[in-house]
Amino acid sequence: MSRSRSESPQEQRPAGDETEAQAGAPSGEGPAAAAGGRRLALDVHGRLRAMILNGELPPGSVLLQAEMARKLGVSRTPMREAFRLLQEEGLIDARPDQRARVRSVDPEDLDAVYGARIMLETLAVSMTAKSFTAEDIERMSDALKRMRGLTVDDQPEELHAAHHEFHSIATQAVGPHLQRMIASLGEHSERYIRLAQLGAPASWSKAYAEHEALLDALRSSDPAEAARVVARHLARTALSVLADIAPEHEPAATRTALAIAGNGGQ
Repeated sequence: MSRSRSESPQEQRPAGDETEAQAGAPSGEGPAAAAGGRRLALDVHGRLRAMILNGELPPGSVLLQAEMARKLGVSRTPMREAFRLLQEEGLIDARPDQRARVRSVDPEDLDAVYGARIMLETLAVSMTAKSFTAEDIERMSDALKRMRGLTVDDQPEELHAAHHEFHSIATQAVGPHLQRMIASLGEHSERYIRLAQLGAPASWSKAYAEHEALLDALRSSDPAEAARVVARHLARTALSVLADIAPEHEPAATRTALAIAGNGGQ
């Protein structure tokens, strides 16, 4: 018996063509797939960024997209986007042949970052000191207590998380735009903080005293003292790293910011 003329094209299509037909049809998943790809690229970027900041990928390391994609178990597409983001942050130098290299520490960059941090964070802690609450004191004291109980050698990530929380509370009074700027500069300076710890492991004992002094100034609602303490604290980190990696470099931005914001000239 012959096949009916009313049979649809889909019914006449061989079974093996069904997948192809479905693939060619609009699925409506384009935006969702793009969003998923973006999230994956950001995840890869975050993982590579952490590897650079914690020293797993030290300055001068050569990075190949294909090799890193295999290592992290992802395709080349999110890796390419991650490389672009790392280059924008100044953490790597990318090349046309898809080779990239982790950037060496740039003394001018360090000086500029810490000069900016001093100016912005002194403003922020001065504002926070005027509105510091008992709850803020408790949260900040808890972060400081956790910092005391951790060591750079054994629990570096937990220590840096507590340190980040401490400074976030101290600068919380500024608006969201300034908070983003402070957070970005803080993240950018993470590798310099780690270098300071490597170059002078005993520096944490001095840092603890400075953190306690900052908490005391905020507890006392003393904006001027809070600004002075945080300015000197940040400047000490910058000058410590510079003395180790580039003693010939004059840290003009850091010293000028310290003089303006932290009464460093007195």
